[in-house]
Amino acid sequence: MRCPIIILLLILLVGQTYAQRIEGLINQPDTSFTNYSAYKSAKKKYSDIILVKDSLPPPVKVERNLSYPNLDKQPLPIDAFYPKKHSKKKLPAIIIIHGGGWRSGNRTQHYPLAERLAENGFVCFTPAYRLSTEALFPAAVQDLKSAISWVRTNANRFNIDTNKIAVLGFSAGGQLAALLGTTANNSIFTNGDKDFNKYAVQAIVDIDGILAFIHPESGEGDDSKTISAATNWFGYNKKDEPNLYEMASALSYVGSHTPPTLFVNSSVDRMHAGRNDFVAELNKFGIYNEVHTFPDTPHTFCLFEPWFTPTVNYVTVFLNKVFVSK
Repeated sequence: MRCPIIILLLILLVGQTYAQRIEGLINQPDTSFTNYSAYKSAKKKYSDIILVKDSLPPPVKVERNLSYPNLDKQPLPIDAFYPKKHSKKKLPAIIIIHGGGWRSGNRTQHYPLAERLAENGFVCFTPAYRLSTEALFPAAVQDLKSAISWVRTNANRFNIDTNKIAVLGFSAGGQLAALLGTTANNSIFTNGDKDFNKYAVQAIVDIDGILAFIHPESGEGDDSKTISAATNWFGYNKKDEPNLYEMASALSYVGSHTPPTLFVNSSVDRMHAGRNDFVAELNKFGIYNEVHTFPDTPHTFCLFEPWFTPTVNYVTVFLNKVFVSK
C-alpha cells in the first residue's frame, strides 16, 4: 500500500487548501454519454462496428428497478439478471459498474453484458451510483460499497455463493471496480465500518479503467485544455490536491489481499494508466491475473461487435477459472 491510511483519512477530515470546484454540481443528469453517442463517435473510424443492444435471452430473468440503500440511507436503483432455471448449486455473482467519466452514463449501459453473462450462469447486478453532477468523490465509491453489501445481504434470495462475487466495470466503472476490490479490507470508504465481510469481493474485472490518476500515462486532472472529468469528480485538479487523486487510485492499495484480476483493454494506453505497475504488484504476491488487449480499438470497444462477444468470453473463462477452487 503506497498511501498511509492515516494520511488518507486526514484528507477527508481536514479542510482543503485550495478552492473547491463545485460548478459541476448541477443536480441534474448529464446525458451526454450514451451507448448510441459512443457508437456514432466510434463509427467514424470503425465503420463495420455493430452496437450491441438490450435483448433479454430466453433463459434469463430480470428484476428491474430494485433498490439498495447507500451509507446515507438514500435508496438507489439496481437491477438483477439471473438464469431462469433454478440451480441446486449456488451461483457466482457479478456487480457491473457503468462508465461515463464519473459524470454521465447510467446503469442501462451494460444491460447487454449483464444479459449475456447471466446466460452463462452468473447472477448479475447493475447498480446506479451518484455521479459528479450530484455528489463529489468519494460518494460513488461509498455507494458501490453499499451495493456490494446489499448483494451479499440478499445472497439467499438470488441463490448466490458469497465466496464467488466479482466486481466488474468499464472506463470510470473499471476504475471504481479496481478501487472497490483493492479496498475491501479497508474502512476508508465505509464511514469507519470494519465489518469487511460485508464489502468483500473475490475477483476484479477492469475493462479499460485507470489504476492510477497520477501517472505518466494518465491525463486526468490536467485542465490545461478543458476541465477534466476527474477534476469535476474530485472538485480539484491534481496539481492542487494530488492526495485525493492518490486516494482514488487502486494502485495505492494493491497488495497481498487483492483478489485475482482481469484486465480487458482497448489500444488507448491512457485508459489503463498504471495497469502494468498494478500487474507487477500482483505478480509479486503470486496473485493470478490476465491482461487482454484488443489492437486498434476505441476506448468504448466493449459496447460493440466485433469486440463485445470476445469480451464476454474473456470474463466468463476468467471467472470460471478463479472461482472453480472456491
